[in-house]
This record gives sequence, C-alpha cells and structure tokens, in this order.
Amino acid sequence: MDRRTFLMSATAGTMLAGLGGFPRPALSQTRPFTFTSWGGALSDAEKSAFTDPFAALKGVEIVNTSPTETAKIKAMVEASAVEWDLVDVGGRSVWQGDEEGFLERLDLAKIPNAANLEKGWVAPNGIATSTGATVMAWSTTAFPDGGPQNWADFWDVKRFPGPRGLYKYFYYNYEAALLAAGVKPTEVYPLTAEKAEKALAKIKEIKPHVTVWWGTGAQPPQLLSSGELALSSAWSGRVLAASQEGAPVGFAFKDGIAWANWFVIPKGSPHVDLAHELINFSLAPEQQAKLLKLKTYGPVLGSATATADAETLKVMVMAPDNLKNMLMISEKDARKYMQQYEEQWNQLMLQ
Repeated sequence: MDRRTFLMSATAGTMLAGLGGFPRPALSQTRPFTFTSWGGALSDAEKSAFTDPFAALKGVEIVNTSPTETAKIKAMVEASAVEWDLVDVGGRSVWQGDEEGFLERLDLAKIPNAANLEKGWVAPNGIATSTGATVMAWSTTAFPDGGPQNWADFWDVKRFPGPRGLYKYFYYNYEAALLAAGVKPTEVYPLTAEKAEKALAKIKEIKPHVTVWWGTGAQPPQLLSSGELALSSAWSGRVLAASQEGAPVGFAFKDGIAWANWFVIPKGSPHVDLAHELINFSLAPEQQAKLLKLKTYGPVLGSATATADAETLKVMVMAPDNLKNMLMISEKDARKYMQQYEEQWNQLMLQ
C-alpha cells in the first residue's frame, strides 16, 4: 500500500462516527493539566518540543506521565474519574475510542494547524503529531558487518543466527510475517482470513527462535545491548536514542512498518479547551521542526521534514528515501486483526 492509498483509506474509515454514551463527569479543574505518553525517547521528544514550551507560553503547569494504556483511559471515563487530559496513543486506540465512545470528539475549529496535515492524519477523535516505525534492529556486536535488511532476512536463522525478540501482540507481527513470506507490500492489506492465517503460520515458524516477546519500547535496545538478543523488532525512536548514547545497536528503515503517534482527549477531561490548544501548538511548524533536532521521532508535518538537512533525513521516517521502502500501517486493518485473531494469537503464544 502506498502512502496516498493509506491516507485515503484511513480518512474514509475514521470518518465513521461512534460517539458512544459515556456521561460527562463534573470534575474539578483544580488539578494540573496531565499529559500521558509512552515514556522513553518519545516522551522526552514531546516534552521538549511540545509540552514544556506550551507550558511556558501559557503560564500553566503540565504534569507529564507514562505509560499510555488505552484500557486505563476507558476505565477512567467509565468511572467518571478522568485523570489524564491529553494522551498519546497508537492509531488503533483512536479507532477504538471512536467506536466505544470514550474519547472526546475534536473541534477542528480550535485546531487550525490541522489544516496543514495530510487528511489521513486527522480523525474525528484524534490527530497524528509525530511519526515513528517498527524496524529490524540488531546487536552490532553480533553482526558487526550489518544485520537483516528485510523481514525475510530476519526470519533466516542460518544467515542471521541468534535469539530474537518480537512484539508480544499480533500488531506489527502480522505485517512483518507477511513481508517475510514474500507478500508484496501493496498486498498486505486489506486483511483477509487467508492473509491472517499465512501470517500466523509464518510466526509459528520463527517462534522457536524468539526468546523475548517484548511489551515496552525500552526492552529491545536494552536486550540487544546486553547481548541477550541478537536481533529484535523495535521502535525506531528507541533505537535511535540508544545509538546516540553509544549503545551497540544497529537498525534499518528498509522494510520497516511506519506509523504515527496520535493525540486524543479522554471524554470528561476538565481541561478540554487547553488540550485543544496544546494539540494545535504541537502542530505548528516551529514545534514540529524541533523534533528534527532530537533525531528520534519525526514530524508529521511534511513541510517540517522538508527543512531537514541530509544527515537528519537519514533518520526520519517521513523522508522520501526512507518512506519509499517502508510499509505504512493501516490502523483500520490492524484493529480488525487484533480483534478477530486474538484467540488464535493467544493459542500460538502458549504452544
């Protein structure tokens, strides 16, 4: 799937309304504004580029917390005890919140900077604010001459021996497995039963060599650095941050799975207007450009990426030379396979 097709399909799907029926609690506005993200390099980038400058500009206190947990957002809303005001989530959570009604519907009149984004980055209940990717990473101690350059290489335990790490959910693994099986990137979506079964079978093939099913972004670079793993899937920003700190970790964008980080507002937040302001601020060209200097997670605003120098472009997901060799994830399809094949995935993990 090329980028344009992905953007068009994402737009078409996210325009489906799903307002839900959660009550709006009457909460006190005395507590400080709370922003929640995934932690690590992403939280550091958002704090530096978005929340700290915004707090200084507005003269308000912002509490930065982690990690994100969609189930906790839903539980807060259902209990009328919302403690988070703006949350960075994955695209699947935007879909879920839209369908199940635990996210505020955004007022785009309060987010004029959203007009500068590709339509696929804007949904009724969320807006993409930065980009990253799930990539193949490796220990440079184990592979001093370079690691796998595609998912077929990652599955090749003879050419690239050693213990592997993969994400503990079907998410990302569906795409990686199909690419490893030789499915063309343009044919990974839409989801079909045949494709899902093919992906599960391919994962079953590599499973004996997977010693860690990781659940947090910090794990892959740590385990690769310590030598516990030779190869692992990983989030690009975490690997880039580790590399900057001198960790013996390499990675490749080629065959990576590109995605965005999305800002959402839990339904019932007492700071809805301020949350809209922070979203709009985060999408300003000046703030998006700050992400370039950090060289971990990149801008979602194309004009900001275009201002990067040649060296920075090498580590930006949205740089044309990187994106042309990557697969843009379809969050709509990901939500479907995560729901429809949860039981089969859990059974596979028990085998």
